Amino acid sequence: MIKKLDWYILRKFFVTFLFCMMAFTVLAVAVDSSEKTDDFVKTGLSSVEILRQYYVGFVPYIWGLLYPLFVFIAVIFFTSKMALRSEVIAMIASGTSYNRWLRPYFIGGTAMALILLLANRYAIPKANEVRSDFETKYLNSTLSPSNQQTRCPNCFYKRIDSVTYVGLKYYDVNSKAANSFFLERVKKNKVVYNLRADRIEWDSTKRNWKLLNVVERTIDSMKETVVQTPQKNVALNLQPSELRNDEFLKDKLTSPELQHFIRLEEQRATEGLAPLKVEMYRRDATPFSVLLLTLIGAIIAGRKTRGGSGLHLAIGIMVASLFILSDRFSTVFAIKSSFPPALAAWVPNIIFSVVAYYLYRKAPK
Repeated sequence: MIKKLDWYILRKFFVTFLFCMMAFTVLAVAVDSSEKTDDFVKTGLSSVEILRQYYVGFVPYIWGLLYPLFVFIAVIFFTSKMALRSEVIAMIASGTSYNRWLRPYFIGGTAMALILLLANRYAIPKANEVRSDFETKYLNSTLSPSNQQTRCPNCFYKRIDSVTYVGLKYYDVNSKAANSFFLERVKKNKVVYNLRADRIEWDSTKRNWKLLNVVERTIDSMKETVVQTPQKNVALNLQPSELRNDEFLKDKLTSPELQHFIRLEEQRATEGLAPLKVEMYRRDATPFSVLLLTLIGAIIAGRKTRGGSGLHLAIGIMVASLFILSDRFSTVFAIKSSFPPALAAWVPNIIFSVVAYYLYRKAPK
C-alpha cells in the first residue's frame, strides 16, 4: 500500500519534475527561437502559425530528448533539500529501513518510465512529424538548383527482393509516377532479366504499377530475347509510400511502424539499417534509464553533506554528463561499425546499473 511517507515523497517528486520540465522548456524555446528568427521571418508565417506548425512538435521533441535529465535533476533537487533539513536522517532514525525509504522513488521512477515508454512509441513520433515537416518545407529547403539536380532527390534505387533491383527517376509523390524506370534480376552475379520503361504509374484500381513503352530483355547462356510492349502492369514489392527520401524517417515512425519498416528492408537485404535499429532499441532503453537515474539521484542526494544542494547538483550533473557521453559513444559505434544496435542502446544502462549498485552498497543506512 502507498502510505503517507510515499505520498509525501511522490508529491515532491512530481511537482519538482513539472517545474524543471517547464523551466527547461521555456529556456529551450527561447534559445531555438532566437537562433531561427531570420528563418521564421522568411517563411512569412504569423507567430500563431509558427506555434501551431512548428513548436507544437518541437516541445514534445525536447521533452523526449531531455526527459531523463528532467527526472534526474528533480530527484537531486528535492531530495537534497530533504537531506539538508535532516528529514532523511529522521526517517531512517524512526525505524524506516533504507529500502523502505527508496520505495517511493522506485514507484515514481517506474511511473515516469512508463509515461516515457508510451510517449517514445506513439506520441513523440507524431510530434516529430509536425516538426520535421516544417523544417523540411521552410528551414532546410536551401539547396541551389544545381545541387538539387546533382543530388537528384526524386531518384530511387532499391533492392526489392534477393535478386531484383529497381530504379526510378524524377518520381512525383503527388501523382505517384516517374518518367524513367528499370528493373533487373541478377542470379549468380549475372543479369538474367532486364526491363525498362519510359514511365511508371501507380494503378490505384489494380493496386500495382502500370508501365508505358516497355522493353524486356531475357538473357540466358545462349541467346537474348527482346519484347516490346506499349503498356504492362506489374506487381512489385514496393509501395508508393516507400518512395521518399526523408532524413527524419526514423523519428517520425511509431514503434510498430518502425519495426515493420525494418523487417521489410531486411527482407530486401537493404544495408545501412543500423540508425533505424538503434532508434528502435533506444525507445525501450531510455525509459529504463529514467528509473535508473531516479534511484542514483536519490542515493546521491539522500546523504547530508556540508556542501548542501550545490554539491549534490554538481555530482548529479557530472553523472548525467557521463551517462549522455556513454550513450553517444555507443550510438556512434553502432552506426559506424559492426557494434550490435541492441547492445549499443543498452550499454549505458548496463554500466550505470553497476554504478547504482555500488552507490547503494556504499550509502549510509
